[in-house]
Amino acid sequence: MKINSDNLNINLRHLRALQAIAETGSFSVAAAQLGVVPSALSQLIRQLEASIGGTLFDRSARPPLMTPLATQFLADALPGLEGIDRAVSRLRQTAGLETGTLTIGASPSAISELVAPVLAGFLAARPTIRLVLHDDIAERLARMVADGELDMAVAGRALHSPDLRQEEIARDIFGLACPADHPLTRTARVVLTDLTDLPLIGVAPETGTHQLLAQSDLPIALRQTRLNAHSTVAQLCMVRAGLGVALLPQNAVSLFNDPTIRFVPVADFTLWRSLYLIAPTRRPLSPIAQAFLINLRQACSLADRAM
Repeated sequence: MKINSDNLNINLRHLRALQAIAETGSFSVAAAQLGVVPSALSQLIRQLEASIGGTLFDRSARPPLMTPLATQFLADALPGLEGIDRAVSRLRQTAGLETGTLTIGASPSAISELVAPVLAGFLAARPTIRLVLHDDIAERLARMVADGELDMAVAGRALHSPDLRQEEIARDIFGLACPADHPLTRTARVVLTDLTDLPLIGVAPETGTHQLLAQSDLPIALRQTRLNAHSTVAQLCMVRAGLGVALLPQNAVSLFNDPTIRFVPVADFTLWRSLYLIAPTRRPLSPIAQAFLINLRQACSLADRAM
């Protein structure tokens, strides 16, 4: 759109002044409405008249009356004023976190204990914000963040990329997921040799859990599982059904908050799973995403102090 340079001396203050006088029928009332003194309002109208080269008010009348030129000019300008009002309102709403969409990715085991509780408080204070929560493994979530499909993600470490930054925000220890009535839940001290003859349930090689176990000092016999699941959710469903037990991070075991599944520490096996904030490096976070990130970091800080 080409802007006529002859119109640049006319600004919103001039148009608001004319609109206020038209609506109130009085220079003094309009001045009070706009928060200016009457003389300043009169000066704005004189500037506007000088810019358009015509008289907008019949000053011989008391109070001054709008001329047909002023009436037509305001009618032409009013749609533009209303459009600016709508645009500014939308801008303020978005900047003020009143509208918009937050798109978060998370590994399933990061949702129940970390992401979902933070989201609950965040959304309760912002009831008009839309949320999309996408669960998947770290590598796929990282690609979605890099491609702009997600604002950010919380998951295990993904492969390094210049498009992403990964910041450790939480960690939990591996242990045994088993049915609550399993004999090992009543054992004072569980060690790896206790698992030798048990049906262990493994998980798909592309998952972070599998990769951490594969790189650990876990005996090879315990890595080669006869029963395997595609995901942590499937593993826990199999554990709950009594098909076997699984080595999982503690927060993963509490994914369902299911009292029929217990987390049992393994005394001679120390392996930690870290959760990372995966965020873009080549684009800024939206105001909504920035606000959520502040809440997430606060939650992680409080959890660290409680440990």
